[in-house]
Amino acid sequence: MPTGQAQGSAAPRVLVVEDERDIAALVAYHLTREGYRVRTASGGEEALEALAAERPDIVLLDLMLPGFSGYDVLAEMRRREEWKEIPVLVLTARREEADRIKGLELGADDYVTKPFSPRELVLRVGAVLRRVQAPAVSAGGRVLRGGPIAVDLAALRATVDGAELDLTPTEFRLLSSLLERRGRVQSRQQLLEHAWDIHAHIETRTVDMHVQRLRAKLGLAGDYIETVRGFGYRFRPT
Repeated sequence: MPTGQAQGSAAPRVLVVEDERDIAALVAYHLTREGYRVRTASGGEEALEALAAERPDIVLLDLMLPGFSGYDVLAEMRRREEWKEIPVLVLTARREEADRIKGLELGADDYVTKPFSPRELVLRVGAVLRRVQAPAVSAGGRVLRGGPIAVDLAALRATVDGAELDLTPTEFRLLSSLLERRGRVQSRQQLLEHAWDIHAHIETRTVDMHVQRLRAKLGLAGDYIETVRGFGYRFRPT
């Protein structure tokens, strides 16, 4: 049974958009072995045709596609009402921070840099699907507060000084995790477990990238999220 699949439910559909045939075949093999239903596309236009033909549960998207790039596909997905909620995990050989940030800004839920571990990729796919299918934080009608920031867990709503924030689901879970444990340092691995639902030891800068984006959206209130060098992050005690 694929990670993140409920018992008795249909196997999740994965669309793999990758122009390098060997990489596409490798990804498809490992996902199929885990029970996922996989469809591949070798270019951006073919990816849009595949999306129109059958809605996948998640898209694995290479950013460096010829012609209609992965960035173009991602932007189109987030523009179209019928596709905007489909989670996207981007595959990229670009290690520059600006390129990863651009993918996150366009609405990617996570990213994996090449070369990647097939095991890590399968874990990431399962984790993203679990986050989509069920909230990672328990609601219970609680509202978390820290400084000017408030997070309503039941309404899945976050505000700064009463103004609502436009957060992705991942950013919302990350902020909730930091607020729930404010004053306590959380390592990147702990944040992966709490906000990403990944329980294997994975060396990744995904947490750093999302914290950077979250701080930017919080504006001046972003200073409440402190970097503890050599350890991780904490929400400043108030």
